[in-house]
Amino acid sequence: MRELVFALEYEPGCNRVADALADHPDARVRSLSLHATAKQLWRVDHATGTPDALDAIEDAFLTSDYYADCLATEDCNATQTTNVLDRTDDTLVLYSDWERTPTCASVPHIARDHLGDGVLFETRHEGRYYTWRLIHSGEGDVAAFFDALEAAVGDCAQMEMLRTADTTTSAGGVDETQRDLSPEQEAALRAAVEHGYYESPRELDVGELAEHLDVPRSTLTYRLRRAEEHLAKQHVAGERVLEEPPATR
Repeated sequence: MRELVFALEYEPGCNRVADALADHPDARVRSLSLHATAKQLWRVDHATGTPDALDAIEDAFLTSDYYADCLATEDCNATQTTNVLDRTDDTLVLYSDWERTPTCASVPHIARDHLGDGVLFETRHEGRYYTWRLIHSGEGDVAAFFDALEAAVGDCAQMEMLRTADTTTSAGGVDETQRDLSPEQEAALRAAVEHGYYESPRELDVGELAEHLDVPRSTLTYRLRRAEEHLAKQHVAGERVLEEPPATR
C-alpha cells in the first residue's frame, strides 16, 4: 500500500469553505468519513471553532453555488445536499451527498480514474489549506493523477506535495511519528530557528519571517504548524517508549 499526502492552497474566492476558514484561523474541518463512486460522493465532516466560525462554515456548505469538493470553476449543475447532524457551541458535524455531472471534477474521482478503486481518503481543512491523505494499492499511475489534478485545479489553487511513501501499519493504524517533515516544512522550521522566531522574546514575528522567505503568511503558518505537530508527536511517542518496561524472558 502507498500513501500520498498533499495540500491545495486555495486562492481567495475559489472555495467558499477555504474563504470561511481564512476568516477564522483557529477553526478546523476534518473528515470523519469520505466515500466516492463513479457518479457520487458522500462524506461526514467534523468542524471545530467559535460559534461565529461554525456559522460561517455551515453557511459555506449550505449556500454555496456548487459543492465545495468540486474543482469546477463555475456551477456544474450537480445535485448536492448537506445536512447538519450535530451542533454545539464549538463543534459542527455535517453530512454531504453530491451527485456529479460530466463537467464535475474532484480529488476522489480523479484518484479513482488513475489510482483505481479502493482508495481511502482523509482530509483536513484549515485556512486556505486543504490537506488530502490518500491510501492506495500502489499499482496506479501517480504521475498521471497529479497531472490531472493540476489541470483540474488550474489557477484556483497551488498544490504542495507533502509526502509519498509506503504505509507503515500497526495495531493502531499508520504510525504518525515515523513520517518525515516535507522539504518545505523542514525549510520553514530551520529558517524560524535561525532567525529567532522561537526565541523569548521573539526576534521577529511570523509576518516578518514570511516576508524574509518570500512566501505568503498563511503558507508559512501552515508549514510551521504541521512541523510543530510532527515534532510534538515524536516527543510524546519517544516518552512512551522510555516509559515502557523492558520485556521479560
